[in-house]
Amino acid sequence: MSETALGRTVGAKAEATGVRAVRRSFSSPLASLLVIVVTVLWTIPTFGLLITSLRPKQDVASSGWWEVFVHPDLTLSNYHTVLFEGGFSVSGGLMPYLVNSLAISLPATLFPLVLAAMAAYALAWVRFKGSDTVFFVIFALQVVPLQMALIPLLQLFSGGAHLGGLTILPAVDLSGTYAPVWLAHTMFALPLATFLLHNFISQLPRDLMEAAVVDGASHFKIFRSIVLPLCTPALASFAIFQFLWVWNDLLVALTFAGGSADVAPMTARLAQLSGSFGGRWELLTAGAFLSLIVPLAVFFALQRYFVRGLLAGSVKG
Repeated sequence: MSETALGRTVGAKAEATGVRAVRRSFSSPLASLLVIVVTVLWTIPTFGLLITSLRPKQDVASSGWWEVFVHPDLTLSNYHTVLFEGGFSVSGGLMPYLVNSLAISLPATLFPLVLAAMAAYALAWVRFKGSDTVFFVIFALQVVPLQMALIPLLQLFSGGAHLGGLTILPAVDLSGTYAPVWLAHTMFALPLATFLLHNFISQLPRDLMEAAVVDGASHFKIFRSIVLPLCTPALASFAIFQFLWVWNDLLVALTFAGGSADVAPMTARLAQLSGSFGGRWELLTAGAFLSLIVPLAVFFALQRYFVRGLLAGSVKG
């Protein structure tokens, strides 16, 4: 055996030994206990939020949520008030704003996902002049701070783009609609989505792609029948992150929705519920827990794809 082959064998054995040592460390009883403790500590604030949202106003004002174990007194009236009546100096409930949040979050998640998947496939497997440059430009766009682009983008929507007396892009009247919020979230999500999906799609087996081309499959057929099914974990992983980002967003919604009750999301309404002095904790916690339910449902529904997406590419063979 040559020295090079011997060195490779020794290196492979050392790597395997290191991997086994790491696995034993993370599967030890101490590591399991540590994970349980961290999970419990991480869950306590959410549990406290839920208990506070179910307690009457006088109990919330006079004692901490842990008193429920001594004097259990729970009610659903806070949720009824928040959903259908309103709160501190605010008329109307959260229900219309909950619908607005869904109407904003679902398209703002699907649009960048579809566009980024197509762009990632084109940049990874459809070679054309300047494709690498386009990919590096997309990668560089991730460093543009969202806060710096909000006002110029709003001015572009409302006033258009002009160069002297020449109109490059006419003004588009999108006020009072979901369209500017969809467009803004799609624009801000595309660079990162394209970059992540490109890295995943480019690692697909070349033999599989070449076999499809030999069989006469078009790029659209390859993308629809081969790439999309294999990329389901990556797509689901990004969909979770994007949905959570859009659902919890307040800055973009306030900038492009203008605080209008017809299109404002639930986060805008929750900010109004706090009032000037941040009172009515029983209503705030009920509204906050309502805002947690939908993201939790999305996460648990796509959890298995999320885990597969995180592990994709981490193990060879």
